[in-house]
Amino acid sequence: MQFTAEQIAAFLGGEIVGDATVSVSNLAKIEEGTPGTLTFLSNPLYTQYLYTTQASIALVRRDFEPEKPVTPTLIKVDDPYTCLTRLLELVEQARGQKSGIEEPSHIALSAQVADDVFVGAFTYIGERAVVGNGCKIYPQVYIGDDVVIGNNVTLYPGVKVYHGCRIGDNCIVHAGSVIGSDGFGFAPQADGSYKKIPQIGIVILEDDVELGANTTVDRATMGATIIRRGVKLDNLVQIAHNVEVGSHTVMAAQVGVAGSTKIGQHCMFGGQVGIAGHRHVGNRVIVGAQSGIPNDVKDNMEIMGYPAVPKVEFARQTVHIKRLAQLNQTVKELQQQINELKKNLQD
Repeated sequence: MQFTAEQIAAFLGGEIVGDATVSVSNLAKIEEGTPGTLTFLSNPLYTQYLYTTQASIALVRRDFEPEKPVTPTLIKVDDPYTCLTRLLELVEQARGQKSGIEEPSHIALSAQVADDVFVGAFTYIGERAVVGNGCKIYPQVYIGDDVVIGNNVTLYPGVKVYHGCRIGDNCIVHAGSVIGSDGFGFAPQADGSYKKIPQIGIVILEDDVELGANTTVDRATMGATIIRRGVKLDNLVQIAHNVEVGSHTVMAAQVGVAGSTKIGQHCMFGGQVGIAGHRHVGNRVIVGAQSGIPNDVKDNMEIMGYPAVPKVEFARQTVHIKRLAQLNQTVKELQQQINELKKNLQD
């Protein structure tokens, strides 16, 4: 499908600078733009590419003024990145939606599956499970007994939802993720072995949650592991038993959260952050990549390092670490001078 700059500007509420009749049929990164594509400029670091891109249309901020001639027609909007998201949603919708129940698949007689749900081949839906309106259940998904899934949920291939877990409306769970696997609970025995502690709780994903590929959320020992509304977890994230993740918190790949830790709202975690068990992380906390959190964290903190400390302190520590070699050499030289002084005094 093709759209003109005029049509796109009308849809986004944007202002056109250039040829309003130019049309596009695809999207591209600004440094890879070719004729017939639409691109965007959101990060000022990429401004240089606007003057070399061959894209036909570029989304820019309303206050942007080019310093030299540009090839693309500009559409000025309040937030290019958000507007690009809206266009990508249109592209996604244009691909068409699957429907119906593919065979072979197994749906228990006691399960309740809405009429407009898509169920891919080799899917298993257990006893008394509930699947709401508009859901897309891709092939090889397992939905255990007594699972409740809300409306407009997408479960990509290979997702596993263990018994009793609950998924709210508008959630997306990517391929290979596991919801409700046993929490890591074992009691040490006198003979040095470990006895498994039954995990009888559940997992609750509230509305608008998205889990990346191969992410795991363990069921609670008792009660529930809870992922609050609007949380976004990247690929390969591990959420242990009885953890609670506050609304609209985001975690990049390979974050690991140990058992019974409570995380506040609107937090941001970089990749490979590790959080100890039974901790409390406040609201609006930002954690740098590969940080370790062994203690509680107050609201509005920006921390990094291991153990994680405030950003300014971490920067100061880094400077000192870079000087360690020089400091070590200085200490050696001073020690040598001291030894020489001692020798002279003895003589």
